[in-house]
Amino acid sequence: MSYAQRKIKQEIIIPPYEARSAVLKPGEELVIIDVDGKQVGDFVCFNKQDPKEFVSPVHMRASLSSIRLQVGDPLYSNRRRPLMTFAEDTVGKHDFFFPACDYFRYKVDYDSDDHPNCHDNLKLALEMYGLGGEPVPDPINLFMNNVLNDLGDYEINEPLSKPGDFVRLKALEEVVIACSTCSQDMAPVNGWKVTSLKMQIMEAN
Repeated sequence: MSYAQRKIKQEIIIPPYEARSAVLKPGEELVIIDVDGKQVGDFVCFNKQDPKEFVSPVHMRASLSSIRLQVGDPLYSNRRRPLMTFAEDTVGKHDFFFPACDYFRYKVDYDSDDHPNCHDNLKLALEMYGLGGEPVPDPINLFMNNVLNDLGDYEINEPLSKPGDFVRLKALEEVVIACSTCSQDMAPVNGWKVTSLKMQIMEAN
């Protein structure tokens, strides 16, 4: 059964500068849609039965031998087990190298004491499932467009995602996920503005 034929179990809008969370059972799928285009989503995922296990970008880079995220790739945990699968992608450019922005990012780099940040937004969203006390893992930065130049330095460009572009992830375990609309409006990360994302949870086959 294709994505378009599946029944939507739940739909969640993530407003600008906020995050939302949800639970997926094995076989259910998560579709994350860039509503207006050029909006990064910071995505984290925990094993619901044991939240000390979570999707870990550093372990993914080692297990995949890559810093590219491609259709078919498992989302490996800090125990090197796949918790989800990257099932479909209409953009083809994402990041799992950079950490979530946090208070110190805006304080140190932009001299701002009160700018919203993904770390705190994700932590707040995870409180709904009792995970607010867990450390926030480094995220997968969906739709983020980084380019590694010839010198080995990263250049951050505007996302390639257009309105309606999406990724689809399949749960292999019962997982708690959270996604934030990246709060960066002082750099080209989100095309210089912050807009909404939409999550759809699709019923299992």
